[in-house]
Amino acid sequence: MKTGLHQQTGLRQELRINPRLYQAMDMLYMPMLDLQQHLQQELLNNPFLELEEPEEEAVPEKTTEQEQESAKKDDEVDWEEILINGFDVGGQREQFESLQYVEPVSVETRDLADHLRDQLQMLEVPPRQRLLCEEIIGNIGEDGYVTATTEQILESVNQWLLSNNPGANQPDQDDPLDSDDDAAVDTPGTNGNGNGSALPPGVLLFTVPEFEAALTVVQALDPAGVGARDLRECLLLQLKDAGDAASLTYRFVNEAFADLIAHRWNDLARKFGVEPKAAQTAADALSRFDPKPGLKYSDQGDAYITPDLIVDKIDGRYHVFLNDTGVPRLRLSRAYQEIARDRAKMTAENRDFIASRMNSATWMIQAIEQRRQTMLKVMNFIVDRQRDFFEKGIEFLRPLTLREVAEVISMHESTVSRVTNEKYVQTPRGVLPLKFFFSSALSTTSGEDASARSIRAKLEKMVAEEKPAKPLTDQQIVHLFEEQGIQIARRTVAKYRDQLGILPARMRKRV
Repeated sequence: MKTGLHQQTGLRQELRINPRLYQAMDMLYMPMLDLQQHLQQELLNNPFLELEEPEEEAVPEKTTEQEQESAKKDDEVDWEEILINGFDVGGQREQFESLQYVEPVSVETRDLADHLRDQLQMLEVPPRQRLLCEEIIGNIGEDGYVTATTEQILESVNQWLLSNNPGANQPDQDDPLDSDDDAAVDTPGTNGNGNGSALPPGVLLFTVPEFEAALTVVQALDPAGVGARDLRECLLLQLKDAGDAASLTYRFVNEAFADLIAHRWNDLARKFGVEPKAAQTAADALSRFDPKPGLKYSDQGDAYITPDLIVDKIDGRYHVFLNDTGVPRLRLSRAYQEIARDRAKMTAENRDFIASRMNSATWMIQAIEQRRQTMLKVMNFIVDRQRDFFEKGIEFLRPLTLREVAEVISMHESTVSRVTNEKYVQTPRGVLPLKFFFSSALSTTSGEDASARSIRAKLEKMVAEEKPAKPLTDQQIVHLFEEQGIQIARRTVAKYRDQLGILPARMRKRV
């Protein structure tokens, strides 16, 4: 085989997607707020694009012709100068910038750790114990539980002591930290909230009993249940705070938590010498406590949804509208079009610039209109297919796939997927994601398919209407569906039940 560089000719077929098609696909994928920002950026970058302004108000009769002419000159932009030197010389850029959408930026808010530290500062705690309390607070998650083990927290705080105090292993009888002095100390792992000097040499390393004492201080803070290491400890702390430490509910949680969470009422009744109904009533008392007490102080932020489409019922018919009132209306700049016609005064470089910008602006306007028409086509088909859902509810939602929509509107399945992704529609039944209307199908005896989402809704309704003393088993639910002509396997019922957060029949049974 001879090595070296060779040239050869050949023919082959390949698919190439130009950058404009990529951009069109991205625009189809964008939610409403993202599209607004994208178009505002295009207004800044392409001088051939301009906003469609509303019709100008009538000029008052008292305004003289000279005043009108002067105002007209003030509003005019020197487009030839902009063409040569860019936007910096004109006033049009400021107009575009003033119309930009600015997404609000969330400001820093106080979280659970700040809330706990504020309470700790008000307590008379020795500096040494305060140091360990701060370390524990730094290891509490948003839900209020301690996220690290005892060994990990002690290792972290002791490592900080050793790094700042070389003689930390040597006990010192006159250690000032063993007193109740209120002097502040620097604390590790607390985002720099410590405000004192480093600990002096000779301090003892922290031990497990000291950790338990510090954890008790933290667990006494608000909210009740904070600082727990598991659900059982969290419930015990809240029961103590509520003054129910002597109740049967407290004994259930403290002595038979495994039987409690498994809803074994008869076992609990025999173990504690009470009636099964009394055991069930005691367990029901836990519903007033919060299993994640720290979430009430977490900064989850506000999630705003702007619907891309609106479905409204007018005169008995459903109509689809595009919610694009906030999207800039673009058109080709008339001033630049006039400049483009006079090619004799331009250099070759300017002609190429104008041609590229003009084509880009024309394509952008066409892409926006194509996006509008595609979204309306998809939503109109969904409304026609899911009319029973809009009229009667979720139990009448029909199965639907992306391929079905693509075949009807003569588009590719991936295009329909982009249209429906992260898009929302405002309907008489609430604001819903477009993906809500798509679900798999289950066969029925009548030959028609049933939507998996409607099956879950029917299952939830069956469980809500069952007799508490005789809850429906998965097999009984299968038989009920068969009576309705729906063929479904027992494992499918179990899967849907888990998705809905419904417990098995044994755990739903009431005495």
